[in-house]
Amino acid sequence: MRASFRLKTVVATLGLLGAAVTGQVHAQNIKFAMVIPTTGPLTQYGDMVKEGVSTAVEQINAAGGINGKKIELTAVDDACEPKQGPVAANRVVNSKIGYVIGPVCSGASIAAAPIYNNEGVVVVTPSATSPALTEGKNFHFIFRTIGRDDQQGPAAAKFIIEKAKPSKVAVLHDKQSYGQGIASSVRDELQKAKVNVALFEGINAGDSDYSAIITKLKGAGVDFVYYGGYHPEMGLLLRQASEQGLKVRMMGPEGVGNPEVNAIAGNSVEGMLVTLPADFASNPKNAAIVKAFESKKRNPSGAFQLTAYAATQAIAEGIKAVGDNPQKVADHLHKATIDTVIGPVSWNKQGDLSAFDFQIFQWHKDGSKSIAAK
Repeated sequence: MRASFRLKTVVATLGLLGAAVTGQVHAQNIKFAMVIPTTGPLTQYGDMVKEGVSTAVEQINAAGGINGKKIELTAVDDACEPKQGPVAANRVVNSKIGYVIGPVCSGASIAAAPIYNNEGVVVVTPSATSPALTEGKNFHFIFRTIGRDDQQGPAAAKFIIEKAKPSKVAVLHDKQSYGQGIASSVRDELQKAKVNVALFEGINAGDSDYSAIITKLKGAGVDFVYYGGYHPEMGLLLRQASEQGLKVRMMGPEGVGNPEVNAIAGNSVEGMLVTLPADFASNPKNAAIVKAFESKKRNPSGAFQLTAYAATQAIAEGIKAVGDNPQKVADHLHKATIDTVIGPVSWNKQGDLSAFDFQIFQWHKDGSKSIAAK
């Protein structure tokens, strides 16, 4: 009995010591989560963010981490769905993760933001552009490394007014927070400039046949279509418009700027206009980082790779400055200017960037893009 008891005591003690050592090692890590769609129709945007965050984390850890501690990175899926946003947020909170890059999509971000903010989790989204995420919310822990739709919309409208110069425009959207928000911003700017907006209408995301709206576009006699939403619907609109003989130029926000749109639209994608973050990958200052992407066969020039890298940098620099304390990091970000791959960034009281550069690109049938001249 005594020998058995002693053996059990030694084993238990060793187990506790092992747990303590493991805990001590684990405590050296700083937990980050990237909340991205790993399921659903918008996984490509999650892949873009994952490439950016993973590259940044690899670079930071290879350089010794943050104040000697390594970043431990976890991916959490929200499928870019509003109903999944709170579920993902609760997973982050329950995992005791204090820092998030994401969520990717505006609807999921808006649904999850109150949980993150109430639980004191620092969130920096590299891609959610809806003003409703931050406007009037008084959130202390929510930030972006991308501009808002009310910055992107005017940039698109300015191009339409000054370069495209259509006679009659249709503005469509997918009835969702992001798509309808950006479409409304474009419509409002066009109407201010006295551009004839003949149609403002929503379509159902996920449908496979948009013949009815294309017939409406033909009947309205429009020569330009702006669509607020994502690439699956834009691809179908382009292809089906071509098939039905509707020859109009189409434009969309960064949500349509995805190589997958080529697979859906085929050759009819040629000439699609899209507002995107500036091509930060072409900045000579980012040459070493671009090389790091390419060494892992990742694309640094997509819509969100470098805004995601910048989001990771921002959090890391915040921790470096004030320690691994989300409250202090949020306090710091609100008053700091941080040098990132997208340039120096600073935030206003509600966590929005002081400035952001959206540019207009022309999409090509080989999946490449170029600055649009007209």
